[in-house]
Amino acid sequence: MKIIDATDAPIGRLSSRVAKMLLNGEEVFIVNAEKAIINGSKEEIIERYKKKREIGGTKRKGPYFPRMPHMILKRTVRGMLPYQQPKGRKAYKRLKVFIGVPPEINEEEIEKIEFKKSISYITLKELSEYLGVKWQK
Repeated sequence: MKIIDATDAPIGRLSSRVAKMLLNGEEVFIVNAEKAIINGSKEEIIERYKKKREIGGTKRKGPYFPRMPHMILKRTVRGMLPYQQPKGRKAYKRLKVFIGVPPEINEEEIEKIEFKKSISYITLKELSEYLGVKWQK
């Protein structure tokens, strides 16, 4: 079981590494999903994700796109897996993504993967707030 900290990690690069681990049979937990980043202009990223949300709509049966940061990250990993094949479905079930660090994982060793940080980016927490998530305090 690997526990990966998503703080300041670009979701695309993180997701591709996690997808490889999952396909190799490892169980992967990702913590601090709300602190992962998406590189690029904030306005363009927000516009792109709002369009993705509108595709499902209210009259169609999908595809649905999540608002919560941990589910956005999980959906990104799913896009890098062959999830419509049995091996991809099994791999996807071995993935757990959390907002923050849950108490049962707190004592275990958390691995941090270093990535180069871009100048312009948006965190998944900020993106979720633009998409309409209301955080409980």
